[in-house]
Order: sequence, then C-alpha cells, then structure tokens
Amino acid sequence: MFRLYFQIAVLFVLSCVNFAIGHRLLAQDMKPVVVAIVIEAEVRAGQRVVGTVKPLRTSRIGSALDGRVLLFLVDEGQMIRKGQTLAQLTTKTLEIEQAAATAEHQLALSRLSELANGSRPEDIAEADAIMQAATAAARNADARLERMESLARGSASSLGELDDAKERADAAMYALKATQALLKRIKEGPRKETIAQAEAQVELQKQKLELIKDRLKKSTIIAPFDGFVSAEFTEEGAWINRGDPIVEIIQMDEVEILAPVTAETVVGLRKGDVIRIEFPEIPNQILTGKVDRIVPVAAAQARTYPVYLRLKNKIENETPMLLAGMLARVDVPVGQRKKLPLVPKDALVLNGKDRSVFVVDFDKSDNSNESATGVVRKVPVELGVALDDRIQVIGKIKAGDFVVVEGNERLVPNSQVKIVPGMKSENQ
Repeated sequence: MFRLYFQIAVLFVLSCVNFAIGHRLLAQDMKPVVVAIVIEAEVRAGQRVVGTVKPLRTSRIGSALDGRVLLFLVDEGQMIRKGQTLAQLTTKTLEIEQAAATAEHQLALSRLSELANGSRPEDIAEADAIMQAATAAARNADARLERMESLARGSASSLGELDDAKERADAAMYALKATQALLKRIKEGPRKETIAQAEAQVELQKQKLELIKDRLKKSTIIAPFDGFVSAEFTEEGAWINRGDPIVEIIQMDEVEILAPVTAETVVGLRKGDVIRIEFPEIPNQILTGKVDRIVPVAAAQARTYPVYLRLKNKIENETPMLLAGMLARVDVPVGQRKKLPLVPKDALVLNGKDRSVFVVDFDKSDNSNESATGVVRKVPVELGVALDDRIQVIGKIKAGDFVVVEGNERLVPNSQVKIVPGMKSENQ
C-alpha cells in the first residue's frame, strides 16, 4: 500500500514538473505581434472596372542641332537617371567656331580697354612737340612777313616775294591751329560715343560666343528625369536633323491608372479619393491609389469617363513592379453608404487569390495590458473598397476585434501570440 501511495506521489510531482516546463516552453514559443482594432465606417460598395497602367510621364527626347551621332550610350529598357548622357553629337566644327569667337571677343575687349584708358603720355608729348614746332614755324613766318612788308614799300620788285611770305605765314598759322586741335583731342581722349560703340562690339562678340557654347551644350543629349528608355530612334554614326527624335523615356517611380467609369459612378468620385487596386500579375499585392483627375468628356462609343488614379511604384533591381500596359482591377465606390468593418492594409494576408486576416482571441485571465497574450484564428475575407489606409472586408469579423498588423507573415492558425507592449490600442 505504501508503494502505491509513493508511486502516485511521484507521478503527481512529475506531472506538475512537466506542466511547468510545458507552460514555460509555451511562453517562450509565443510570437510577438502588433495588433490594431477593427473599426466600422460608412462606405459604399465597390464596382469593379478594368483599367490600364500608364507611365506618369512619357517624353520623346529630340536633337536641338543638326549633326552626326558620335556616341549612343543607352539601350531600350535601360534605367536612366536625370542628367545622364544619352547621346553625343560630333563637336569639332563647333570647337573651331568657339576658338575663333573667343579670339574676336578678346580683340574687342582689348580695343575697349585701349579706348577706356585714354591717350598715352607719349602720344600727348608727341602732339605737344608737334604743336611747339608749328608755333615756332608760325612765329618765323610772321617775322619774315614783317621784313618783306618793310622792303616792299619802296620796291615794286619785292611785291611777289611779299605775297609768298603772306602765303607761308597763313599756312604756318593753319598748321598751328591744326596741331593745337590735335593736342586737345589727344588730351581729352576718345569720345563717349566711340567708347559706347566699342562696348557694344564687346557685347556682340560675347553673345556670339555664348551662342556657340549653347550649341556645344546641346550637342550632348541628357535625360530630363529618372526613368526607363522605352524606344530608340538612332544609332552611332547616323546623321540627324534638328528636331529628330533620339530616344523615348518613361517615368515609372509613380504610375497612372486609366480607368473608364460610367456616368452613374463618376458623379460620386472626387479628386483625392482613395481607391483599391489589384493586378492579376501580382496577386499578393494590395495597392491603393488616389484619384488624380477626372476627364469631364465621355468616350464617344463606350460613353464612359476617363478617370486617372495615381500610385507609387516599387522599383527593385532596376525593374518596376508595375509595368506600362498592365491591366488593373479598380474597385470604384458606388451606391448607398453602409456601415461595414474595415481593417488596415497591413492586416491582410495574401496567398494567391486567397485573402485572410488573423484575429486575436485574448486570454481572459491575463489582465495586463503590457503583456497581453492570446491565440490567433485565421479568418478568410473578401475585400471591398478602400477608405484612407484601411480596406473594407466581408467575413466572420466585426468591429472591436483585434487583427494582427505586424508579425502576421509567420503565423499559423491557433498560434500563441504576445502583444508588443503598448501597441494594443484602439487608435491603431
């Protein structure tokens, strides 16, 4: 009997130990997660339309000059950056013209500098010496004229010599006036009008040089924005004329979705509305875009209105996730508003065409908000329209439930979870 009691006691102790160890291992295996509360809001039901992905910008880059393509540096499909060189035209002729224009500009500058500096002292001294000589010659001619006048009073034969002396005296006087005017002009320097003409010539040569520099700059064709080369129109060695296309570039870091929407639906849309978008080629991505613009003119045959949505695109390994021409399934809100549950986009678990969320059932015995624990259950859902950063869901889920928004990628049904401290909040 004693042995029986002893065996029962041993089994009880072992079971307690196993329970404690199991509880500790279970606690260690709990996965930390972040949760958010399911809310309810009035939203309209969604009507699905098929749209098309379009680049945010498409630019056909042309040549601004005539010339031969020296280098063609990109390939179709290549990712390029703003300012990157796409092609280079030959520039030998332009370089020769630039050298000649530079020399002419320097010549004009030198001429202007010469005029602005005025007359040199040597020139003034030379003119002064000429004037002194002219002054002396004039005095000498006057003195000779006086002597000839004295002699001519009593002699008729001296009248011819007197006329010659008068002529020489007049010539000496005019030569003196000319040298005086020359000296004055040299001392005063160039006229303002002459300097202005020289300044204009300098500016003219400068603009000619700038024009050649601009042509040299345009001989290098560069990318105006980040994007991808979608088409090539030339190759190395080809001659192109001004305006001929070189490449076509598309911007893909953001894309537009062109969706045809009926009149009954489009009247309820507004710029900035958030719309849910799915793509058949990437079923594991749920994306939302915003209404960017609504064209108020219906297509002639379909009687639908073009609505453009804009959304960010992911680019990995120089390849955009969303490609131009892809089909997009756009859930446009339509009809009367109804109160429906909404969850954050991060709560959705996508597996092909299956959509689900993990709902947390909390341990009722754990009253600590800082370390709440629980068990998750996987709830399949159908998706509706988007409202800001949340998505309408239809399934066994209701307002007030808590769904996992971080850590759900490693969960399976009935996983034990521990809420990250401070994150269990209705504001999530």
